[in-house]
Amino acid sequence: MNYALPIFAVLLSFAFVYLVKPNNKSHFKLLLAFSGAFLLALTLFELFPSVYEHGNPKNVGLFVMLGILLQIILEYFSKGAEHGHVHLDKDKKLFPWLLFGSLCLHSFLEGFPIHDHNTIIYGILIHKVPIAIILSIFLLNSKIPLTKALLFISIFSLMTPLGSYIANHTQLADTYFASINSLVIGVFLHISTVILFESSEGHTFNLRKIVAILLGIIIAYLL
Repeated sequence: MNYALPIFAVLLSFAFVYLVKPNNKSHFKLLLAFSGAFLLALTLFELFPSVYEHGNPKNVGLFVMLGILLQIILEYFSKGAEHGHVHLDKDKKLFPWLLFGSLCLHSFLEGFPIHDHNTIIYGILIHKVPIAIILSIFLLNSKIPLTKALLFISIFSLMTPLGSYIANHTQLADTYFASINSLVIGVFLHISTVILFESSEGHTFNLRKIVAILLGIIIAYLL
């Protein structure tokens, strides 16, 4: 069932945008703030203790930093779509290959920690929904043909389950457990903190956003 959840989350988000046609992305800022806090808290509560338990602390730190650097590089090509920004020219009909490749690699890596941490699937799902909605708004408002947009979203939805499948059915995740999970921690740390810092206008927090962030942290702690 864990394999199917990310697929449903992305495809249903695309269907929601196609049917409802929301044009104001600001409505999803609260959900983004909640998802950023929730993902960050799960990373700290679940992933960090396990990698330090199984790996050399200095190597863990090294791969966390490599994960942060990897995500910075991916965002150079995706223009920040992983945390709710799509800055590509909507008037172009060309398929956004760099965006596609960056998001797919990011999504693929997200699937690995699910192998040993079932609760992290909830953080990934809550992270995926607002991103998939914002990405779908861009794709459906662009001049990219609907068939290509649907193919984009469909392949994107499969990447996290693919990462989970490889982690579950190969020795890769067990042999390199601490290194792979530390790399993903770095990715999660960068994304979640950027979401939190960018979730408010002018870096000022209003009460609703503070409540959303607190809820994300509390729910992650109780899982």
